[in-house]
Amino acid sequence: MTTTKATIATSGLPIEGSDRRREQYKRFFRRFVLLTLVSSLVPLLLVGWGINVHYTRFARERLTEKFNREVDNHHRAIELFFKEHSSKLQLMARTHSKEYLSHPGNLNKVFELINHDHPTLTDLGLIDHTGRHLAYVGPYDLMDKNYADAFWFQQVLKKGIFISDMFLGFRREPHFIMAVTSSENGEPWILRATINTETFRALVENVRIGKSGEVYLLNTEGIYQTTPRFGGAIMEVAPLPLLAEHQGTDLRFVTQDYPGRSSTSSRRIVCSVWLKEPRWLLVVTQSYDEAFNAVNHANFAVLVFLLISALTILIVAVLVTRHMLTMIRRRDRESDQLNQQLMQTSKLASIGELSAGVAHEINNPLAIISTERQILLDCAKQTGQMEVSFQEQFNDSMSQIDIQIQRCKRITHNLLRFSRRTQSVMETVHLNAFILEVVDLMEREARASGIKFVTTLEPELPVMISDPSQLQQLFLNLITNAIDAHDGKPYGRVEIATTGTADGQGVRLSISDTGCGISAEHMEKIFDPFFTTKPVGKGTGLGLSICFSIIQRLGGRIDVHSEPGQGTRFDIELPLHPPAEMMQYN
Repeated sequence: MTTTKATIATSGLPIEGSDRRREQYKRFFRRFVLLTLVSSLVPLLLVGWGINVHYTRFARERLTEKFNREVDNHHRAIELFFKEHSSKLQLMARTHSKEYLSHPGNLNKVFELINHDHPTLTDLGLIDHTGRHLAYVGPYDLMDKNYADAFWFQQVLKKGIFISDMFLGFRREPHFIMAVTSSENGEPWILRATINTETFRALVENVRIGKSGEVYLLNTEGIYQTTPRFGGAIMEVAPLPLLAEHQGTDLRFVTQDYPGRSSTSSRRIVCSVWLKEPRWLLVVTQSYDEAFNAVNHANFAVLVFLLISALTILIVAVLVTRHMLTMIRRRDRESDQLNQQLMQTSKLASIGELSAGVAHEINNPLAIISTERQILLDCAKQTGQMEVSFQEQFNDSMSQIDIQIQRCKRITHNLLRFSRRTQSVMETVHLNAFILEVVDLMEREARASGIKFVTTLEPELPVMISDPSQLQQLFLNLITNAIDAHDGKPYGRVEIATTGTADGQGVRLSISDTGCGISAEHMEKIFDPFFTTKPVGKGTGLGLSICFSIIQRLGGRIDVHSEPGQGTRFDIELPLHPPAEMMQYN
């Protein structure tokens, strides 16, 4: 047997009232989600955009400051190198005579003295005003070389000190020289030194900026004076257009492909500064993507955060909107149920008023018929002797008239009591008598359908205080359902039994039928508002829902036991005294 118990509240949801209401719910869902997204995402996106712009600008300023600072520091270091070595050569030329330096071994002492801390010079030579070597210290055989036609020879005689660009010279390899002049007896002489290329390169290229950064020097013709990190060589023409001479550091963003540099980005940051002597351009460059990697990473993190936030807002908006719609649907269902109950109550009140009117209208003719019957009886007594057969027939007719009059009075009396119970009021109720009155009202309809009522009522059932109008609606709904459950059957039985509870604080009522029963799939829904298995137009689906509400208000409980094809039994337990709020309300 399939059993379900409902003691606190029902769990089902009603069927939607109409397609129009469903469309309203959908439209409300779309509008609320859209409004939530707009009101949440627009400020979020504006804040994210503001943070991104501010942080990008701040990071760019910090990066440019860092580049300018590093280039300026490196620029100072290179110029200090040139100034230091030119000062050393000038000091040696001023403190030593040509004769001293041309003596074997003395020039070598000066060479070793200059290279004592760092091997910055490759060779050192003493040259007279005709360009001929007077003395030479170094790895090359240059004593027989004459530099009178060399480009730097005339420049140093003219300026007194000269630092050349990279050139090949007699040794046929890239190098640059530093030369200073001095004079004795009106004849100038030159102290010339070749700067160690590898040492100078280490000085220039010791600044490593990331994986894509490089540092190099260009002369005024755009020719490399040091070897770039990513391709190119000394004395080759640089692919980057040479910048015009400018004061201080210059930082710009350049987009240009570098031949043979597939590992570097085409967009680069280029910071440059001109040296005073020699007139070389110090260039520090780095890939734009690498330089702004931290900024791009932060922007990407902000973007991910915004996307996650937007997704979270969307999910929350959908869930909150669904929850709100669920609450609205529940309120609409409750409103519909209350409206239906109000309509049912109004119908019962109208029926009660109609019943009272009909009862009064019937009672008047019944009184006349009863009076006329009594007149006929009195006339028969005064007439005297009548034929025996006629007398018997007359007496039978008068008895039948009296029986029918009493029957009509009983019916109208029940109708009047029904009409008085349409108003909600708490009063003393004799449950057994109350049930018999309802059965008496429903018996004619049941007998027409071949259904028999069987009542088993406990004689000593205690009196209870309750609302007769709600009890009447409860019993009428349950008995009507029991009768309707026999549709398609030629006969059936409805059993009604009452008994007291074990603690003596309540009464139990059982209404069972031999109808079609309730299937397991419908058992959980029978108390849902608007749920019905009856054909369209025959049931509203509110009968059992109203019964459940009435029992709940009266502080009772209801259990259902059913087996498809065998019948259904409703067990109801009601307290002798209703809840305090019911008494206070009444």
